[in-house]
Order: sequence, then C-alpha cells, then structure tokens
Amino acid sequence: MGNIVAIVGRPNVGKSTFFNRLIQRREAIIDSVSGVTRDRHYGKSDWNGKKFSLIDTGGYVKGSDDIFEAEIDKQVELAIDEADAIIFIVDVESGVTPMDEEVAVLLRKVNKPVLLAVNKVDNNKRLANAVEFYSLGLGEYFPIASTNGSGTGDLLDALIEALPEIEEEDESELPRFAVVGRPNAGKSSFINALIGEDRYIVTDIAGTTRDSIDTKYNRFGFEFNLVDTAGIRRKSKVKENLEFYSVMRSVRAIENCDVCLVVLDATRGFDGQVQNIFWLAQRNHKGIVILVNKWDLVDKETNTMKEYEAMIRREIEPFTDVPIIFISVLTKQRVFKAIETAVKVFESRSRKIKTRQFNDVMLPIIEKNPPPAYKGKYVKIKFCMQLPTPHPQFAFFCNLPQYVRDPYKRFIENKLRQEFDFEGVPVSIFFRKK
Repeated sequence: MGNIVAIVGRPNVGKSTFFNRLIQRREAIIDSVSGVTRDRHYGKSDWNGKKFSLIDTGGYVKGSDDIFEAEIDKQVELAIDEADAIIFIVDVESGVTPMDEEVAVLLRKVNKPVLLAVNKVDNNKRLANAVEFYSLGLGEYFPIASTNGSGTGDLLDALIEALPEIEEEDESELPRFAVVGRPNAGKSSFINALIGEDRYIVTDIAGTTRDSIDTKYNRFGFEFNLVDTAGIRRKSKVKENLEFYSVMRSVRAIENCDVCLVVLDATRGFDGQVQNIFWLAQRNHKGIVILVNKWDLVDKETNTMKEYEAMIRREIEPFTDVPIIFISVLTKQRVFKAIETAVKVFESRSRKIKTRQFNDVMLPIIEKNPPPAYKGKYVKIKFCMQLPTPHPQFAFFCNLPQYVRDPYKRFIENKLRQEFDFEGVPVSIFFRKK
C-alpha cells in the first residue's frame, strides 16, 4: 500500500492540471473501460519506481471561484490529517494572496513533508517573480509549469525523498474485508451485528468512529479481517465536510483490502458519494458487495426490492455483475448472508482457471461469435489464458489485437462471467499479439 499525497491550494492555481499530469500515464492504462470517465480527484502515480496515491482536494470543494476561505481551510486540515505528504500549489501570476498566506499558516505547523510548488513559471521573468513566495515561510519552493510539465521532475524527486517509508504490514493470509460507505449508513452497526458485541460505540450522530479498526472475525467457519472505515473524527472539526473525509478514509481501506462491502442507506439511495466509493473499489480491482441497509425504513408500496436493485444496476453499468443484498442491521436481517457473499466474492477473485479448461470453454464461444471484421480485416483469436496477477486478468492472443472493439470486449467479459462465476469481481481483458 502506497503513501497518500494531497494537493492543496486555492482554486484556479492549476491543481487539476498538475494532478492530471501526474496520473495520466497510469490512468490511461488503468481505465480502459470506455465511457467510464468518473470524477478524477483520486488517482495513482509513481515516480522512480515509488508508487503513491494522489488526492486533489480541490475537487471536493463545492461551489466555484468565490469559495469561502473556510472551505479551503477545511480542505487543508483534512489533508494534514490524512495524507503522508502535502503539495501546496500557488500561482506566480497572482503572486502571494491572503488566502495563500492563510494556508501557509496552517501548513507551517505540520510535522509532515510540505512541498511548495509555484505554478505557471514558464519564462525567466516569472522565475524571478517567484522569489516572493519565500515570504510564506515554507522554505525552498519548486517553480513548475503544470501545462508543459517543466520543473515537475525536481518536485517529484523531492517528494519521493520526503515520503515516509511504509513498514510492510505482516501479511496474514486472512482475507481483508473493508466496510465502506458514507457517514451514517450503518457501517459500525453492521460490524456490531456481525461480531455480536458493541465494540464500536454507535451513536446516532454522524461521525463518531475515529479510525479504521481491524477486527479478526472467526465464527461459523469463516475467518477474515474486518476493516471498519467509519472513521470520522472528533466532532469539533467535522461540521460539513464529512463527504470528502469519508472518501479520503475509504481510499486507504479500499487500497488495502480484498473485498469491499459498500454499505448504503436505503432511504438516501445510491447517490454520488456512494458511487465514488464504488468506482474507487472497481478501479482498484477489488471484490465488491453492495449492502442496502435500513431496508426496514423504506416505504415498500412505492419501492420494491426489484426496482431498487434495478436502479442500482443502472447506475453501475457496465460493471453490473455485483451482488446486491438488502439488509437491516437493526433486525440483523440477512447480515450473515452479506458475509457469506463476501467470502464467495473473495474466493472468485482469487480463483485461478487452468489454461486448458479456459481455452476449452472460451474458444468455441469465440468461434461461434468471432469479432466483427473491421476495415475488411478478420481477427483470429487462437489462444487465451488467465494472467498470474492477484485479481482476475485474462489475455486473448490474436493476429490483430488493435481491431478488437469495446463492444466485443464486453461480449467476451459477459460470456466469461456466465461460464465462470466472477460475481462482484472486476475482470480485466486484454487482446495481445501472439
């Protein structure tokens, strides 16, 4: 699991451009699913072989340019709490602004690495102007131009140097299940219902669990680690921005687990926040089980389970092969089924299909439905296999991989899911030249 780096700064200094620049190489590869342009406030990057997760805090500020400073302060405080290092971006065109000074005051108190990047430095005159940022009291600054990337190398070198070493956690063989979702969806209550003891103090104020806690679960023949991310901290700081905080918290848990149990509140629906968490899990190739909690509170006349489920599946297209379970933590309804399903998803995610068996099943299907000809060229798929990766990835070897279109990839994925049970598991499919 890599470090988390947060990018902070006031609006319009070029945070997103910088962020996109750092994640673009990898993101392009990771997200080859067509039509999945989800919001891009979280991504992975690496520099000189060291991987880290990047969070662009600006993406979470509601509103536009006329943002109250309070919002920025909150962003910065959250970043200080959660990230391992912080990149503070300022803009040479506008010089040092009062808001920059305010952010600097917060950052000077931090005992984590803070790197000051002066953006839009694309000529010598601006390089000379950048000197005034010494006045922020954050030491050396890095002149960069995020539109063309100049200066970012030095900044990243310094960042990698400054990132704390991560102790390798003793990897127990136990599967890790993370319970994620937005505040107050019932994550802690779900864990209490499972463990059968109130080891999390559950109150009805949103945001009372402090940190993500690991619990070893060993009952009914199942054994695994449960990670609770309900973590929202002391109420003084919580106020409004629980949302961003819960996403930041979830990032760590999701990157570090095998299966995500996404808990949502049936009365609030599958809203943007829950979707963010869902796509975060999907992009990280984690197993996913969706738990619709508080089903006992939903007015059943208007909302049948079937309709509700169909609504969620529409939202999560094209990855719809995900178990959705309606639970009530209060009455412990179907809580056990949720765990059973998570274990099943874990097993599917770690399943290895023998190459011979895989070819015996998939090649006849392909022969019957070959890829459509493209520009008069016929694609012939001769051989396929599962790749030796922690999550299911499959390679299909053919003469013209570049002519295989997305709809055919989806067709192959659907067939593969029909033949081999991969419910709740994101599957990657590659076409390669033999």
